Amino acid sequence: MQQVRRASIAFTLSWASSVAAHRERLFVRKVNFWRDIFPGNMFREISSLGPGESCAETFSPGVLVPPAHDDHLVRCRAPQFEKLPDGSVITPRLGRFYPQGLLWRALGCFRGNMKPFRIISLDRDVIVCDANHPLALFPLQLEARCVDWLETPEERGGTCNDIAELVVSDGPGMQIPFPESETDFFTDYPFRRNDERDDSLFYRVPRLVDHLDEMAISHVRELYGRVLENGSKVLDLMCSSSSHLPESLRFEVTGLGMNREELACNPVLSRSIVHDLNREPQLPFADGEFDAVVCTASIEYLTRPAEILREAARVSRPGAKVMVVFSDRWFPGKEILPWSELHPFERLGLVLDCFRKAGAYGALHTETVRGYARPEQDPYIRERAFSDPLFAVWGSVGPSC
Repeated sequence: MQQVRRASIAFTLSWASSVAAHRERLFVRKVNFWRDIFPGNMFREISSLGPGESCAETFSPGVLVPPAHDDHLVRCRAPQFEKLPDGSVITPRLGRFYPQGLLWRALGCFRGNMKPFRIISLDRDVIVCDANHPLALFPLQLEARCVDWLETPEERGGTCNDIAELVVSDGPGMQIPFPESETDFFTDYPFRRNDERDDSLFYRVPRLVDHLDEMAISHVRELYGRVLENGSKVLDLMCSSSSHLPESLRFEVTGLGMNREELACNPVLSRSIVHDLNREPQLPFADGEFDAVVCTASIEYLTRPAEILREAARVSRPGAKVMVVFSDRWFPGKEILPWSELHPFERLGLVLDCFRKAGAYGALHTETVRGYARPEQDPYIRERAFSDPLFAVWGSVGPSC
C-alpha cells in the first residue's frame, strides 16, 4: 500500500483592501502530501519544512480564487428571491451577501447552492448581483507554518483537498464593502433586539463562566499579547470575570461591565465600574486616559456600537489600540437584530464599518482564526468538534486611513 506523509499546517492568508489590512488564519489538522492539491510551489516548499518553520508565496489576483468575470454580474428583479423556509420574504440590502440558491433562477444554479453573491446595485425592485469571489481582485499572500509531522499511515483511500479552496472558502473577503458603495447595515440604527427588556435585569444574575472554549481563549490572549504594549493602561469594555489578557505581560486594567460580582471575581482588575452602555453610551472617563481598549465576545449586544467606539477613541491616547474580538456564540435575544442573520464574515464587516463610522481610527486590521480542534474536556465537544472561531477588528486612535 502507498505510504503517505501528513502534517498539521497553520495557514495564513494575508491581503490588503482600501479599508484595512486582513489576515485569515486556518489550521488544517491533516494535510495529505499524496492526495491534496497545493497552489504554486507550495507542495515542494511545505514538504521540506520542519516543525515551527514556515514558507510563503504571493499570488496574483484570480489565482487562488477564480478570476473575476463579467458573466458573474447578473441583473434581475428582486421578486425573484426565494422565500425562506418559514415563508418570510427577504428584503434585499445594498452590499449584503446572500446564498446563490435564493436567486437560483437568475444565477443559473441549484436551490441548495450556499455560495454567496453580493448585491452591488439596488434601484427600486431591480438589483445587480455579483457572484464573483470577493477576493477575486486582490493579490494574496499565503503562508504555511508546519506545526507538526504526523505518523505515516498506509493509504487506504480518502478525500482530496484543494488547499487554496480550503483557505479562501466560507467567508474571507466578505468583510469589506464593495468599492465606491456602503453596505446597508445601518437602516435600523440604533440597532434593536428581540429582547428589549432592561439589560440590568438580564445581567442581574452573575455568570461566572467562560464564553469561549480554552483553545479560542488562548488565541485571544495571543492576539492581545501581539498587538498591545507591555505595561499599558487597558480599559476592558463589557468586562466580566475574565479579561483574557496574556499572563506573560503586565497591564493596569480597568473593567467596565454590568455585574458587580463578575467584576469582583476578575483577578486582573485594578478598578471596576458598573455601567450600562446601552442606556448611557458616554464612557465615565477622562480624555486620553488609556493606552488600549479591548472588548471581548460582547460587541453584538451594543445597540450603538459606532458611538461606543467613538467614545473608546476619546478616552484613549493618540496611537492607542482599540480591539474588538468576537465569535459565533451569544445570548439569544440580546444580540442586535442584524447579527444572527449575517454570515460570520459579514459580522466582521459590520464591526469594521462601525470603526470606520466612528471616524477616529487609522491603520485598521481584521483577523480571523478558524479550524482548531475543540479541547476534549470541553462540555460542548459532542456538539462542536472545532474550537470557537475568532473574528477581530482593531485600529489605532488617530486620523482615519
